[in-house]
Amino acid sequence: MYKKEDLLKQLAAIGVDPQGTLKVHLSYREIGAVDGRADTVIAALMEYMADGLLVLASHTWWHTTEKNPVMDVLYTKSCVGIVPELFRKYPHVHRSLHPTHAVAAAGIDAFDFVTGDERVNTPAGIGGSYWKLWERDAQILLIGVNFNRNTFIHGIEEWDGAVGSLAKDLTDFYVVDHAGQRIHTPLHLHAARNGSETFSKLEPQAIQEGLLTFGKFGDATTRLISARKLRAMVAPILAEDPEYLLRY
Repeated sequence: MYKKEDLLKQLAAIGVDPQGTLKVHLSYREIGAVDGRADTVIAALMEYMADGLLVLASHTWWHTTEKNPVMDVLYTKSCVGIVPELFRKYPHVHRSLHPTHAVAAAGIDAFDFVTGDERVNTPAGIGGSYWKLWERDAQILLIGVNFNRNTFIHGIEEWDGAVGSLAKDLTDFYVVDHAGQRIHTPLHLHAARNGSETFSKLEPQAIQEGLLTFGKFGDATTRLISARKLRAMVAPILAEDPEYLLRY
């Protein structure tokens, strides 16, 4: 059974920069038995990144839909696992006001980082949290999952000319903020039928170019990559073939 100290040592061995920005996607089940369960996983991540910025997905796209178009920042549950759902409720964690692809952040300038997601009109629009990951050259850490759960790639699709990933028409959504104010947040939804299920086809090239490194967190296999280097690899692929990520 893993203890917090074990997980902290593994984060160091993986190569995570404790003073940088870290975006995490994870499968709690893949981590294995942890003393203290999910709360210990969160404690390890927050302690390790105490002098940096820790960012987790806090997506609600399963709950916030065209038929149910309101996301309440305080009460709408995350749909991407138990760890993000617990994390968003922790003291000093700030959740962004995106109707479907919110993030939650803790650490240095967390509030400033999440501010502005209510003003983008795509899942990962310019100026929003995913764009800021690129600006900061965040590390993206995938724990027990592969590139198919790497939402940052949706941002690259948007910014670098992928065809067919977004709906042409805006859908009306609303976010209820911390003060109970209802904000109109229209959005171009993801349109590709396969969503992110083709993203793993990018992994072999990332490995070949030395951009993707592997490690362990608990029992889970980890993947670590720089946001800027990932975009620098994927953008030319999309420039040559804008439909590349629409095909398996």
